[in-house]
Amino acid sequence: MGSTSNCLLCFMLCTLLVSAVASRSRVTHQTTEADADRVRDLPGQPKVEFKHYAGYVKLRPNDHKALFYWFFEAQKGVSSKPLVLWLNGGPGCSSIAYGAAQELGPFLVGGNGSRLKFNKYSWNKAANMLFLEAPVGVGFSYTNNSEDLHKLGDQVTANDSYAFLIGWFKRFPNFKSHDFYIAGESYAGHYVPQLAELIHERNIRAGKDSFINLKGFMIGNAVINDPTDTKGLVDYAWSHAIISDKLYKDISKECDFGQSMIRSNCNDHIRGFVEAYAEIDIYSIYSPVCLDSLDGKAPSKLMVAPHLLTQHDLWHRLPSGYDPCAEDYVMKFFNREDVQRALHANITKLSYPYTTCR
Repeated sequence: MGSTSNCLLCFMLCTLLVSAVASRSRVTHQTTEADADRVRDLPGQPKVEFKHYAGYVKLRPNDHKALFYWFFEAQKGVSSKPLVLWLNGGPGCSSIAYGAAQELGPFLVGGNGSRLKFNKYSWNKAANMLFLEAPVGVGFSYTNNSEDLHKLGDQVTANDSYAFLIGWFKRFPNFKSHDFYIAGESYAGHYVPQLAELIHERNIRAGKDSFINLKGFMIGNAVINDPTDTKGLVDYAWSHAIISDKLYKDISKECDFGQSMIRSNCNDHIRGFVEAYAEIDIYSIYSPVCLDSLDGKAPSKLMVAPHLLTQHDLWHRLPSGYDPCAEDYVMKFFNREDVQRALHANITKLSYPYTTCR
């Protein structure tokens, strides 16, 4: 009996030891690069139990590109929750400035850029959230070759985002087995499916090191194409009494949104459309606009219609945001040197300030 008890005790101790070693290896399975990216003293951050990381991933050995990310572990159940990559659109707008800092991240910028407030609706309640600034030139993402800034487009963005993911999973190998999803809004209606398709194609021939466990993607309020989207904006403005019946009829008669350039007659009517939004937030028409803190007037970009409008100029240079001043808060926050140090950002000392869209 004593011998049996001793054997049983020995077996239990060995089992506990093996379990402890295995558990310890899972918890500490983190690269030194990932540990260096951990954000430990972000100014204004409320106290939280989850970890978050920020930094750069160099895309390829022979190019000059590096993309910036901000990653938040799930609030609970990190090892069992999926990993979601969030992309904003523009094209050329930051997923960190919008997605992370104004919409679905755990820290929303407030207080005129002086503090962060906890977002009780943050998506990291349900998933591990990865926010990426792409392509180069957006936010803190950069290239040391200025020619790269003239060679941008959807295909380049997809290829660079894929290269980023390969590098990121090498830095965070403990998330490689997680179910992986891509999500986004606005022009990410192009970015998301194009990246998903590229991952699917590369996975067919991928080895263990480069396989990405893609399970699906999600898109909200997607940009579809100019003819569809621009007509929708005009219809919305008319149906909400922002523009008059006459202006709506004139736009409908004179404007062919399938054209790459707007005709002169159409351009005159579109000016009226832009001017109708002079003191209205296009994304929240019942909210006040943000007033300039110096003179109490609406920002000049809302008051003056462009001299000559292309489709892109018209539909991507209108006011944005829900909190009327949220965009201002975000730019002030990310331009702070102490914030940049905490996030391991702007390490090359970019020659231009941080902006929400390039």
